[in-house]
Amino acid sequence: MNARIGSLSRTAGSQPASKVWRTRLSGLVSWSVNPIIGMTALLAIWWVGGWLIRSDPNISSFSGFAPGPTLLALEDLVRSGRLWDITAPSLYRLGMGLLWAAVLGVPLGVAVGLSTRTRRITHVPFQFLRMISPLAWMPVAVLAFPTWNGAIIFLIAVAAVWPVLFSTAQGVRRIDPLWFKVARNLGGDGFQRLFRIVLPAIGQDVFAGIRLAVGVGWIVLVPAEYLGVTSGLGYAISDARDTLDYSHLTAIVVVIGVLGFLIDAVCVSLIRKFSWHNEA
Repeated sequence: MNARIGSLSRTAGSQPASKVWRTRLSGLVSWSVNPIIGMTALLAIWWVGGWLIRSDPNISSFSGFAPGPTLLALEDLVRSGRLWDITAPSLYRLGMGLLWAAVLGVPLGVAVGLSTRTRRITHVPFQFLRMISPLAWMPVAVLAFPTWNGAIIFLIAVAAVWPVLFSTAQGVRRIDPLWFKVARNLGGDGFQRLFRIVLPAIGQDVFAGIRLAVGVGWIVLVPAEYLGVTSGLGYAISDARDTLDYSHLTAIVVVIGVLGFLIDAVCVSLIRKFSWHNEA
């Protein structure tokens, strides 16, 4: 009798846990359905495009763009270890460009957000510079920097600094002025207000700006690597084009998309981590 009661109690206790797992599994399935449908549709369009190219004798030489040859080329890049050799220089250049964009953009954004006069003085010059294509600075970068690495990092920084700057400034402007009044009443000086109020309050906005900067910098990186350098994703695309190796060219394009997606996912997780709504 006691064994039966114990068995019943264990069954009753296990029901909530199984229900929780069922709920989590259901949520995971519902979350993944739409992305799976979207990617399946994209792969289907890609496959149809490859089939049409292969079926046309006039353009059949470009059949390497199809999914089959591309996936085989991607497998070859992974197994041979060349994938890391190709991506590492690009990731380094992107990282250094974003670092300089943050080093310059965050302090300028804080200054613009805190001071109305600074905002009015810098509005027109900043908007003017922001609208200049980053690649238009390439001749200047080539003259100003002794290496192509430095020039590419400069171009990425020029492109990425504006999203960081403006997002940071917007975050500072959204801080409740009462917080500054309370800090002054408690005897807080400028540095204390900066490090105790401003910087913690704008964390989400800074990473939101960095997320936008990643997209802009990623777009600038590839064409900037077409010239001058002998490494990186842009150089790999240019080299595959020159050798008519279209399967490897498309494989590099897939790698660019995957890496960009993963970097963006990291930025999204940082935005959520620094969101004040999640702490409430």
